[in-house]
Amino acid sequence: MPKNEIKRIHTISDFHRHKGIAQPEHPLISINNFDDIPLPKAGETEQLVLDFYSIALKRNPGARIKYGQQEYDFNDGLMFFIAPGQVFSIEHDGSPASKVSGWLLLVHPDFLWNSPLAKGIRQYEYFGYSANEALFLSGREEQTIVQIIHNTRREYLTNIDAFSQQIILSQLELLLNYADRFYHRQFITRKITNHKILEQFEELLNMYLDDGSTLSRGLPSVQYFAEALHISTNYLSSLLKVLTGQSTQQHIHEKLIQKAKEKLTTTQLTISEIAYELGFEHPQSFSKLFKSKTNSSPLEFRQSFH
Repeated sequence: MPKNEIKRIHTISDFHRHKGIAQPEHPLISINNFDDIPLPKAGETEQLVLDFYSIALKRNPGARIKYGQQEYDFNDGLMFFIAPGQVFSIEHDGSPASKVSGWLLLVHPDFLWNSPLAKGIRQYEYFGYSANEALFLSGREEQTIVQIIHNTRREYLTNIDAFSQQIILSQLELLLNYADRFYHRQFITRKITNHKILEQFEELLNMYLDDGSTLSRGLPSVQYFAEALHISTNYLSSLLKVLTGQSTQQHIHEKLIQKAKEKLTTTQLTISEIAYELGFEHPQSFSKLFKSKTNSSPLEFRQSFH
């Protein structure tokens, strides 16, 4: 494959052929040990887009996973989750310790069809996290995940019957729920790092509203702060929910309302002027948000102070 070319892989069988490994026992789900999956040659990078879900439990050096310019060396027991259509790359770092262990679980969306998980899988926000936001597993947590993977693999390697798909889906949902629990734990145990992110976010938000950025850039967006903090929008929102109980968008709205209240009570600006200063294109949008958060219109709020 030419350098920097992105290869799109449509089916799990195509992925197996691409990697030169045995064809999967089931066309819509596959579990492979990383020991059996060859890495790119030393110094080479392979860029892929998969049309199916990829869940990996990986340890030991020898390869880096990248999203854009961000990368992570998986030297510990870590998990990462990739949704269909995401561009990622695998790079051999050229180190002698090129043996990678762990498990790779591939699930095609068609396998989830007509099941609650087909829609429910979207609630697991970590499928939108970047590689440097991987899940760090304790030894006990890793054992839990490995046991579920083994149970799932054993089920799809046995004779397929009327119960097989539902049992596999149940195991998959169990794995995703455990990952959700472990991520929640990670947000708490990595308190110092995560609180620094919270402090930086609040500083950036205050600065955005104080330095006139709303006039030139419009309303502050979740994407803007995630990029400024070098993390994904999903990870930022999940982190803030655990630490504060509010998503990124809720934080932004709360700060906008605070600023609006300040302007309504300390200036003679009209409602429209305040709306434009806060970055709203239409005063009606500002009034609607204000009323939804305070149960009164901006005018009613101002009049209550006079």
